[in-house]
Amino acid sequence: MDPDMTPNILLAVVVAVLVAAGVYLMLERSLTRIIIGIILASNGINVLFLIAGGAAGGPPIVGQTDAAEMSDPLPQALVLTAIVITLGITAFVLAMAYRSWQLNRHDEVQDDLEDRRIARIAAANGAIFADDDSGDVGGDLDEDAAVARDETGGVRRR
Repeated sequence: MDPDMTPNILLAVVVAVLVAAGVYLMLERSLTRIIIGIILASNGINVLFLIAGGAAGGPPIVGQTDAAEMSDPLPQALVLTAIVITLGITAFVLAMAYRSWQLNRHDEVQDDLEDRRIARIAAANGAIFADDDSGDVGGDLDEDAAVARDETGGVRRR
């Protein structure tokens, strides 16, 4: 086995910790924690790409570096692409968090009425494929919307 191609165990642990912490934070309901989770997970994946690229080598320019000593440019291109995608997703979620803060004074993601209706059907062991919109499943969606409360205790604005 080539010693230049063996990954550093410390970097592998860093990848595992970053991705695990990122996934844990993305499962929260706060948009701020989701943003931090996206950033952590994407940085972990970027480090994983660099580990997969192997040892550093010379610039991949024909004639300047021997073919056996050239570094692989693909992982570097993938990392740059991942950075741009992460930036776009982070900007989008930041805009959602800011808008949520403007409207509700918190950034908690709440269940909508359709989620509550599906939860009622599941609790009653009802068939999901049946046409439950025409029947009564325990309340009218308009009534549910009128009495919907903010789960964080704030006042709901319209």
